[in-house]
Amino acid sequence: MIQIRQLRKAFRQGRGKSARTVQAVDGVDFTAADGRITGLLGPNGAGKTTTLRIAAALIEADSGHVVVDGIDVAQRPAAALARMGVLSDARGLYPRLTARENIVYYGRLQGMSAAAASARADLLARTLDMTPLLDRRTEGFSQGERMKTALARALVHDPPNIVLDEPTNGLDVLATRALREALRRLRDDEGKCIVFSTHIMQEVERLCDHVVVVAQGRTVAAGSVAELAAASGETDFEETFVKLAFGPSAGPTASGSDA
Repeated sequence: MIQIRQLRKAFRQGRGKSARTVQAVDGVDFTAADGRITGLLGPNGAGKTTTLRIAAALIEADSGHVVVDGIDVAQRPAAALARMGVLSDARGLYPRLTARENIVYYGRLQGMSAAAASARADLLARTLDMTPLLDRRTEGFSQGERMKTALARALVHDPPNIVLDEPTNGLDVLATRALREALRRLRDDEGKCIVFSTHIMQEVERLCDHVVVVAQGRTVAAGSVAELAAASGETDFEETFVKLAFGPSAGPTASGSDA
């Protein structure tokens, strides 16, 4: 379980008289439960990536807390990260290494033996339908192949919690479908807690059990797709999102800003 409580984070931009403070996160608050895919949905610039970077101990919050299975990330980052698999928007793989070598290397960093990490790589390759890729160098991999390798790397230590920051960016239709199926298996067969950040309505509708809508750095709504639609009085989920994120008077210009 991942609990995010009243996170706030501001950044200083520019220099001298032109410097200004940007409030990237201004009160994001939600719980992601085990055995459930929680979608973090919001327009570009809403604070999704900053929130997940705080959860992954990459940056510090100005205030608020992230608690992973009872462990405060700010106070015990190593212990919290041992219980998380993080797939960020920067999926950097070592191009001269094979997919297996990339996965095993990360497993070794997590304290696994080389043999255990390699065995885990074989298991994940079957789960993610990437066995033919395992012993190929990642240089030249397609976006979908890179995504599978990066996801396997994040899962090598079998973490109970998985955090993915817009993982379908740049993927084609088949790769996106493969990712969805993999996440469903991890939820249904292994009871993982999965947090899935996106700004794509269709991904939320097809994949997420619980949806948290963020806008201007704040949590503005939470519930299932059906619950959010009912609360907004809309039948189309895109219209639901626009109303929740931008307000009842939002028109085509506001909805277009989420592209």
